Amino acid sequence: MEIDFKKYNDGLVPAIIQDTLTSKVLMLGYMNEEAFLKTNQSKQVTFFSRSKRRLWTKGEESGNFLNLVSIAVDCDNDALLIKVNPTGPVCHKGTDTCWKAENVSSFGFFSELESIIQNRKDNSENEDSYIASLFRKGINKIAQKVGEEAIEVVIEAKDCNDDLFLNESADLLFHYLILLRAKGFTLNDVERILRKRHISK
Repeated sequence: MEIDFKKYNDGLVPAIIQDTLTSKVLMLGYMNEEAFLKTNQSKQVTFFSRSKRRLWTKGEESGNFLNLVSIAVDCDNDALLIKVNPTGPVCHKGTDTCWKAENVSSFGFFSELESIIQNRKDNSENEDSYIASLFRKGINKIAQKVGEEAIEVVIEAKDCNDDLFLNESADLLFHYLILLRAKGFTLNDVERILRKRHISK
């Protein structure tokens, strides 16, 4: 890995810290070559503190370390993307990130779909949509739809039509998201359980 520490007069390159599990950006720090080497050796992220003018391992006082997962350099060799498993809050103010954002996973379009489903649920009495109609019919009808779609997935899995299998899989996931919301949960709740199971093993 080639890093151009000489590009800037102070010999520092920006280091963007990202949670490897949630993909959230946690903080921005700076590294010189010595900090980079120590990070690789100790597997705990170490910066060069511009205010203290010395190396500084995140968590050396608080115990909230940034455990190294991987380091990537950008196309100009003058910025780092460092993926970590954080131990506790990252910001010195006690928040998950230095942007005060909650450090939870984002599931791309699934997260957007969860927001749409929540909106339909909140306005189910006035909404003229399929999702709203399911919420009006209640939990039993929603659970029934999930069961029906699951059976369809199993049937299509035994055939050779990939298009039908994927479409039924989409229907199952869609109705499962509705069921989760009807029960007051989200994909983050399910992810939390799977993560705990993974760690326990």
